[in-house]
Amino acid sequence: MAALKQPTIRVVAIIAEGVPESDTKQLVAYARANNKVVIGPATDGGIQAGAFKIGDTAGTIDNIIHCKLYRPGSVGFVSKSGGMSNELYNTIARVTDGIYEGIDIGGDAFPGSTLSDHVLRFNNIPQIKMMVVLGELGGRDEYSLVDALKQGKVSKPVVAWVDHEGAKSGSQLESAQAKNQALRDAGAVVPTSYETFEAAIKEAFDKLVEEGNITPVKETTPPPIPEDLNSAIKSGKVRAPTHIISTISDERGEEQCYAGVSMSSIIEEGYGVGGVVSLLWFKRSLPHYCTQFIEMCIMLCADHGPCASGAHNAIVTARAGKDLISSIVSGMLTIGPRFGGAIDDAARYFKDAHDRGLTPYEFVEGMKKKGIRVPGIGHRVKNKDNKDKRVELLQKFARTHFPCVKYMEYAIQVEDYTLSKANNLILNVDGAIASLFLDLFVGSGLFSKQEIDEIVEIGYLNGFFVLARCIGLIGHTFDQKRLKQPLYRHPWEDVLYTK
Repeated sequence: MAALKQPTIRVVAIIAEGVPESDTKQLVAYARANNKVVIGPATDGGIQAGAFKIGDTAGTIDNIIHCKLYRPGSVGFVSKSGGMSNELYNTIARVTDGIYEGIDIGGDAFPGSTLSDHVLRFNNIPQIKMMVVLGELGGRDEYSLVDALKQGKVSKPVVAWVDHEGAKSGSQLESAQAKNQALRDAGAVVPTSYETFEAAIKEAFDKLVEEGNITPVKETTPPPIPEDLNSAIKSGKVRAPTHIISTISDERGEEQCYAGVSMSSIIEEGYGVGGVVSLLWFKRSLPHYCTQFIEMCIMLCADHGPCASGAHNAIVTARAGKDLISSIVSGMLTIGPRFGGAIDDAARYFKDAHDRGLTPYEFVEGMKKKGIRVPGIGHRVKNKDNKDKRVELLQKFARTHFPCVKYMEYAIQVEDYTLSKANNLILNVDGAIASLFLDLFVGSGLFSKQEIDEIVEIGYLNGFFVLARCIGLIGHTFDQKRLKQPLYRHPWEDVLYTK
């Protein structure tokens, strides 16, 4: 109703089925009072050949071309059946010069507009020379057309047939036989069966051509229609450019695969978190000691207490009432050269110095001259007499399981030199992880020199700290929310105010 009340809207099509008859009657009353048209309910729509279509009428572009609906013909068609409309478009195209306009009024007992409404409208369109009507048993809509024919309101030939099951079938007057006979008696051309409907349409059209009332539309070649991309791809005619390239995961089959390994295999063969990381990050299955080492790094770096900058940020954010994701991101944003983000740089510098054969003295003093702190060396809390237990555990594991630990030994030599300068310049967990991953890559024999250089350059190793510390940041966030901690405000006594 809201659409009908818009002054710029003249026709409304209702595709929906099951519209209450009372609502339809209100729509019809308003439309007639305001010289507007309602098509439907339960309509497939309509089409004006070569101009536009409503709803799903006529189907695909291929069918529209096949039924000559890409240009106007001389026939007006109205039906109570959407499905049969498409069939009749094809039939009419075979035996005439095609449709000018076709409408499906829907099969409800109380349609928004009737067969006679559209036939009378067609009668006033100069381009339409004859009408084809397809009714249904049930309802009495066809009798309004009978009355119009008897009253001489329709001057153009009408070929009609009533068949197919409508919304309702009640009295004898609503039967197909009764309606066909009434239409025949009123002057419409009504065949003896649906099978002869096509011949009746052809006969009426040919007669109009012979009498000079119709000059058949000259057939033209329809303009080429660009093929639908999905259809063209499916048929192999084109290859659409991809917007994303993925080499690590594929969910298109019966079960998802990580780097070609199915979920079933991952679970049944006990890949574990380290194995999944090896597949998704390095695109290969690493030996068991390698995946153990990965999991060890994740466990040892999962958290370092509430005072570390990442955890502190997450705690403050959580206590401000923010959600889990915001709290995690707040903590993650502190990861960098001074906190957990030195693994990549440590790997780069240790690898470069070792591979160039620099002594620890040459390496450290060279960095000093450049004004660069040695990444992976130094700790805010730990020192020579109180070393980081995490580093000791990692080194012990590597000495037991790794084929070679040349980068680790080089890092320890660097530590020995830096400790001669200051008590807290120990090899920290970043430096330990960096040197040991270099040994893992080389010792496993599964990575080429070029691949190792690329991994270090891209920045894979900081990813292990990010992955691990996420666990702790989530824990701190949940801890604060579980404890229902209030908004954090830093105490004044812990701030040095100066001018």
